Amino acid sequence: MDSSRLPHLAEETMPPKIVGYDAEEDTYIGDFFGSRDRNMAPEVSSVEVLTTEADELEKLVAPQAAPRRYDIVYRNILTFGYGHAAALYGFYLACTTATWSTIIFSYILFVFAAIGVTAGAHRLWTHKTYKAKMPLQIILVVMNSLAFQNTAIDWVRDHRMHHRYSDTDADPHNATRGFFYSHMGWLLVRKHEQVKRRGKYIDMSDIYANPVLRFQKKYAVPFIGTICFGLPTLIPMYVFGETLNTAWHIALFRYVMNLHITFFVNSAAHLWGNKPYERSIKPVQSIPVSFIAFGEGFHNYHHVFPWDYRTAELGNNWLNLTTGFIDFFAWVGWAYDMKTVPDELVRARAGRTGDGTDLWGMGTKREE
Repeated sequence: MDSSRLPHLAEETMPPKIVGYDAEEDTYIGDFFGSRDRNMAPEVSSVEVLTTEADELEKLVAPQAAPRRYDIVYRNILTFGYGHAAALYGFYLACTTATWSTIIFSYILFVFAAIGVTAGAHRLWTHKTYKAKMPLQIILVVMNSLAFQNTAIDWVRDHRMHHRYSDTDADPHNATRGFFYSHMGWLLVRKHEQVKRRGKYIDMSDIYANPVLRFQKKYAVPFIGTICFGLPTLIPMYVFGETLNTAWHIALFRYVMNLHITFFVNSAAHLWGNKPYERSIKPVQSIPVSFIAFGEGFHNYHHVFPWDYRTAELGNNWLNLTTGFIDFFAWVGWAYDMKTVPDELVRARAGRTGDGTDLWGMGTKREE
């Protein structure tokens, strides 16, 4: 088997592992607000690796989406409904009432929050494409908390499931079910049984061993609540003279925009674009998504080479602010051991399994 294809195979090809995944939790937002203690990894003695069950799991080959029942989580419907209504009002206030200082401040927070997801939860903690010293990890967990997409532990767990079972029923946001489901619909219904069943075999031992991520998980409500909502509301009030009404709703507008740039990677970057590296999978190259998501839209490349810290090929980083952020901290000395893919391997893979479009993902044919 071609080893370069292993990262995106949606089959049960890896051995079961001891993990910190709560297979009983039925919803996604419930991971954050649940009442039971999920702050720490389970004791090794309390986790049974069900080898026999793993051997019996049927293979899932993408794209795959079996008929299913959608059990709506009404709490999440209300939460998202209020958030989006408030965000629309916040946009109106940004256009009519807010000061320029508040708008610039909110945009800076928007960028920081996005990088907390892209450079932190995604490239560092999920894929381990580079290593970060403690000061950088602390900065990243604060920036990640600005984004509030559950805790980083929950985010990593879901994203590792996404890569192992991409575009099948074991993928939390299976794009085979269409744009809305993969964009945000998956958060409004209970988890698919395949997600819960196979989640127990996703290795999370490195994540639960990280004290920075354990701290965020343990103190999620006060820590994330303060960073994502409290300070972004209070600072415009007491520094820029905004009213509570204006400051709060603009903070929610910024927050919802951060959610959607991540959602577009899960949806649009699996549906509309070209496939220069692997034509048999759903992830695509998307220039618009790369623009709004700070370099995360070169998704066909990323699913073929998920260990590359740049998530883009052959120096294609003109839309990749996240890579610039990591490079800056490499210069400082806080980021190191960045993994890349040799150019020759990229070109060889494109020639062997790509759709013939330009390596830069611009939709033009490569020159022979």
